[in-house]
Amino acid sequence: MKKDIYFEENYGKLYEEIEKGKANIFRYEDENGVISNQFIIREIPIRVDEKTYYDITTPYGHGGPIIEKCINGKEKELVKRYYKKFNEYCSENKIVSEFVRFHPILNNAKDFKELYNAKCIRKTLGTNLKDFEDPVASEFSKSCRKTIRQAIKKGIEFKMIENVTDFSEFEKIYYDNMDRKNAEEYYFFKDKYFKMMNKYFHDKLIQAQALYEGKVIAEGLYFIYNKTIHAHLSGTNRDYLYLSPAYILKYGTAIWGKQHGYELIHYGGGTSNKEDDTLYLFKKKFSQNTEFDFCIGTKIWDKEVYKKLCRKGRLKDMYDIGIIGGGTAGMTAAIYGQRAGKKTIIIEGGVFGGQITSSPNVENYPGIASVSGSEFSMNLLDQAVKLGA
Repeated sequence: MKKDIYFEENYGKLYEEIEKGKANIFRYEDENGVISNQFIIREIPIRVDEKTYYDITTPYGHGGPIIEKCINGKEKELVKRYYKKFNEYCSENKIVSEFVRFHPILNNAKDFKELYNAKCIRKTLGTNLKDFEDPVASEFSKSCRKTIRQAIKKGIEFKMIENVTDFSEFEKIYYDNMDRKNAEEYYFFKDKYFKMMNKYFHDKLIQAQALYEGKVIAEGLYFIYNKTIHAHLSGTNRDYLYLSPAYILKYGTAIWGKQHGYELIHYGGGTSNKEDDTLYLFKKKFSQNTEFDFCIGTKIWDKEVYKKLCRKGRLKDMYDIGIIGGGTAGMTAAIYGQRAGKKTIIIEGGVFGGQITSSPNVENYPGIASVSGSEFSMNLLDQAVKLGA
C-alpha cells in the first residue's frame, strides 16, 4: 500500500481529463531505496523546431516525488541518482518543465527542496484525532462548539455513509454550491469524475450528511486511506445556510473518525495565501492545534527548449495574449487578460515574481499594509492560475 491515496496510480487517472493530459508514474529503484513520482503529462501548445514538447504537473491535490523506502542515511544519494535518471527520462520524452504540489503531511518537500527549489506558500489544517481523547473539545474553537450545539438543538443530525456508490444527491448539492460561489470551471467535476471515483475508490470514500427534518441539506465527501481522512468535496443547500450544517459535517466526521481508529482529518488550506483567507479561517475553527506547511516546486528540465519557447513569436496563434516574463507586472497583466476573457499564457524562465520575491516586506502597494515579497508574488501567481492563465 502507498503512503497516501494521492500516490495511488488510479488517483492520477481521475484527473487526466481535468488537466488535459495523461497520468504516469516514474519509478526509480536501486540498492539504497525507491523513489516514485506521479504526474500528468500535458502537451505544450507551441512547437519548437517542428517538434512537440510537454510539461508535467502533480495531479489535483498533493503528491510529487516521494521516497517510498530508503536505507537510513542514504536519502541524499538516492535523490541524486533519481535526479540523473529522471533527467534522462525527461529528455527522452521531450519534457521541458515540471510543477509540483508537495504533500503537506508527509513533507516530501524536505527531500527534494534543492532539486525543485521548493517553497512553502501556505498552511494546511487538520483535526488531530490520535493525540486527543476528545478531538472536538481540543481542536474545535469555543465559538465553533457553540455553533454545533445550537445546530443540534435546532434539530440538525448527521449521518455517515461508508463504501459510497451513489453520488446523485451529493452532485446536486455540490453543483449548486459551486454556482453560488461562482467557482472556477477547474473545480466543477463532471458526472464522469464521480463514476470514476466509484470505480476506483468506492471502498476508500465516506460521505458525511447533515439532515434537517429528514432532508439532506449538506454533504461532505472524504477520502479515507491508512489512518488519514482527507476532506475532498462538500456543499450546502443554499436554503439552509442559516442552520450552519457545514459545522455538523465536520463534527460528525470527527466523531466517526475517532470511533473508527483514524488519526487525522486533513482539510487542506484556503483559496489563497492570505492569512485572512475566509476559507482558511473557517477551517481553522476545527484545527486549533494542527497545521502543516504546504510547499510547491518547479523545475526546468530542458533549458534550451524553454528559452526557445520564451522567444517563440507564434504565441498569438494559440493565445490571445502572450506575456514574456512572470514578474509582478506580467502576472497582473495575465489576471486582467483572463478576466477580460482572453486566453493568456505567461512564460517565465526563472522564479515567478522576479526580484520582489527576495524582499522581506512590501509596504508600498495600495491596499496592502505589509506582506513578504514571496507571499505577494505567490498570491498573484495563484490568482492568475485559478483564472486560467
